Amino acid sequence: MSDTPTLSDQIKSAIDQNEVILFMKGTPDRPMCGFSQRASATLTSLQVPFASVDILPDPRIREELSALSQWPTIPQLFVRGELVGGCDIILEMADTGELQTLLGVEGAADAGSEEPAPLQIENRLG
Repeated sequence: MSDTPTLSDQIKSAIDQNEVILFMKGTPDRPMCGFSQRASATLTSLQVPFASVDILPDPRIREELSALSQWPTIPQLFVRGELVGGCDIILEMADTGELQTLLGVEGAADAGSEEPAPLQIENRLG
């Protein structure tokens, strides 16, 4: 039996180790689809530090992630280990203030213009 963690274990670990993590196509600096761009831009506008994983380099990441979360689309946002949802849910929650409450950043979207760079983790999944 190998001590090497499975891809599923690595994804679970990334979710557990990061309070806010966005699995997306591309990176926050270089999103590769409009949905990923809008999701990461929303988090950035709230000045929320978040980890991100680009699912594009290895299609197995998307397969394992969707099997784990039971959510078929990308992006997928997790907060404190729980799936929040995809782009539409992220945007809707931001519009109603639910996302700000969940993240503990009331009114952060109206804060100063300096935005912290999002945290990123390397694709160690695979």
